[in-house]
Amino acid sequence: MPDPTPADAPVITISQLSTRFGDHVVHADLDLEVRRGEIFAVIGGSGSGKSTLLREMILLQRPNAGSIRVLGVDLKDISDDAALALRLRWGVMFQHGGLFGALTVLENIGLPLREHRDLDDAAVDAVAAEKLALTGLEPEVGAQYPSELSGGMLKRASLARALALDPELLFLDEPTAGLDPESAGEVDQLVRKLRNRGGLTIVMITHDLDLLWQLADRVAVLAEGKVQGVGSMAELAQIEQPAFRKFFDGPRGRAAQERARSQ
Repeated sequence: MPDPTPADAPVITISQLSTRFGDHVVHADLDLEVRRGEIFAVIGGSGSGKSTLLREMILLQRPNAGSIRVLGVDLKDISDDAALALRLRWGVMFQHGGLFGALTVLENIGLPLREHRDLDDAAVDAVAAEKLALTGLEPEVGAQYPSELSGGMLKRASLARALALDPELLFLDEPTAGLDPESAGEVDQLVRKLRNRGGLTIVMITHDLDLLWQLADRVAVLAEGKVQGVGSMAELAQIEQPAFRKFFDGPRGRAAQERARSQ
């Protein structure tokens, strides 16, 4: 399915988005734009609607009003065939891995290829092994099951599966959540490596301040149902509103800024 938009057009455009759960308002006329080739992060406090926004962008949930365009395609009233074609153009790394426990790591990575590419078993295994290596996992990990992996290895395996179909857009849901500092640092390096390969747009939901300072080109801050501001971490650090200060004034925020400045 060809991309109907020019090369410099936004990869994601969200306009006047509204989401409610009963009487609870999650998004209220929210606007957002993600540019091609950038690492774009969405942050916010608990209940700010960032995870809901991700689900809406990847067609797991529908908003009550407003529009979302992804890769030039309007998600409102999208047909099943068009939705499948669009999903084949993006990859998703879920927070808790989302791998099938009954399949080996290599089988998990190869599953999208078996379902959506006309490849024989040997070719599928070869591509799956390539994606495994890309994420820094040893070949023998492919024969293991998800329950046998550490948290960091599980994140990498999930990312390898998200990359199986060579997507042009990658969604990362809390890519370093629950990891020790060393494992989180390895995931940071991996995301940097993917960005440096060129052509890939990355959207991530995260609260990892080190990841934000080191990798995010732009960051959107959600609060009170809206995007309160968008910019680099350095730009956002200058804003005095309470929605921003919680990410910069605490001990973790100050430490992350110092580490970013020293690198």
